[in-house]
Amino acid sequence: MSAETVETESEQAGTEDEAQLFSAELIGTLILVFFGVGSAVLAGEFIGSFGIALAFGFTLVLLAFIIGPVSGSHLNPVVSLAMFLSGRMTLRRTAVYWLAQFIGAIAGAALLFLVARQVPGLRTSQAFGTNGYGYRSAVGVSTFGALVAEVILTFLVVFVYLSVTHRIALSPLAAVPVGLTLAAVHLVGIPLTGTSVNPARSFAPAIFAGGQPWAQMWLFFVAPIAGALLAVLVRYLIHPHGERLFPGLAALSGSRTARTKGEGDQDRGPGDAPDRA
Repeated sequence: MSAETVETESEQAGTEDEAQLFSAELIGTLILVFFGVGSAVLAGEFIGSFGIALAFGFTLVLLAFIIGPVSGSHLNPVVSLAMFLSGRMTLRRTAVYWLAQFIGAIAGAALLFLVARQVPGLRTSQAFGTNGYGYRSAVGVSTFGALVAEVILTFLVVFVYLSVTHRIALSPLAAVPVGLTLAAVHLVGIPLTGTSVNPARSFAPAIFAGGQPWAQMWLFFVAPIAGALLAVLVRYLIHPHGERLFPGLAALSGSRTARTKGEGDQDRGPGDAPDRA
């Protein structure tokens, strides 16, 4: 078999793997947004903050069991960002995750909007489960308070993801801590900002809510990204493993010395779960 044939087959296998990862993250994010945000939009007055927090947490546990061994069940652009910065994924694969997550979130919000419009008297304009601060916060948290809260809450979510995985995939046992963590941060964050910790989750409902949510959207991108960076830093300080900080960026810049052992495995597909989980 010629070298060109081997290279072509490798590229085809990589494309198939990316299609599977893309599908898993898209469908997973769709379900998370529909059921998580849906619990607030459709049932918030009946189940309260505690019920909404459990809806997010239980949904993530379920999805982590189903698609965790395939894609890691990130369902969150900043979780994927942290995996890239930690040297566990290439930028190309990270971009595939981001695209799937935003498309999935928008599709989930669209389906939820379709259902919500069938409920008489249900308000969706400038609401619809969107995140906010100031007068849009249940407790009136300030801009700075919302920023600090979202950074800390996102830090915890991402830190748990980094700690319960070795590469990318989530084992069934790891599904429980990530789900419980998401539920816990919602218990704290719902009265403050409605809890974002996920730019895709904030962005998608805002498309259908319109108005003021867009003016505050910047915070729900900036704070989660900062929280993810903090999680990578703390993970490095606790478990350095002889690596440089942010090896993903170092590898991207072409520094061979910063590449972790087995970097070629970053683009492996779902069939290579033993090396990723």
